Amino acid sequence: MSKTQVDIMDNQPCPFCHEKALTLMEEETEVPYFGKVFLFSMTCSNCKYHKADIEATERKEPVKYTFEISSEKDLNTRVVKSSEATIKIPHITTITPGPASQGFITNIEGIFKRVKHQIETLRDTAEEKEDRTKAKNLLKKITRIMWGQESSKLIIEDPSGNSAIISDKAEKSTLKIKKSQ
Repeated sequence: MSKTQVDIMDNQPCPFCHEKALTLMEEETEVPYFGKVFLFSMTCSNCKYHKADIEATERKEPVKYTFEISSEKDLNTRVVKSSEATIKIPHITTITPGPASQGFITNIEGIFKRVKHQIETLRDTAEEKEDRTKAKNLLKKITRIMWGQESSKLIIEDPSGNSAIISDKAEKSTLKIKKSQ
């Protein structure tokens, strides 16, 4: 990725603690095979509030990417995720967008590390033995996938079109949006 421009505004009022401790950042960057994007973030040095998102400069159609993870090498595949995107790892988890949803650029390994951390937290705080056992089994499955011993799919669905799995191996299709009644 080549950086082109970064704008930073310090000492802005935080939407949560109202202290003038918020730093706003906007970075324009080029993501190979995806195009120009804006990375936005806000971080409060007082209450530690943080929000980040990513937006493509050109208007995109709702998109769905499906990627078959079949080797350790696949973990290096670049992923662009907007705050509106849903990430699905069948038989492991679904990460749905919400008010705290973040946009980011990472790779498949980075997504698995985030998921692994969440499952470890659930395992460590679960009160029921059954929940701890389920978490341990999911962690074993993730480890096997990351070691290339088991295959899995990674699916990203984004109504904004601002997400991508950047690989010739990724299957791209139009996301069918369900109309609300």
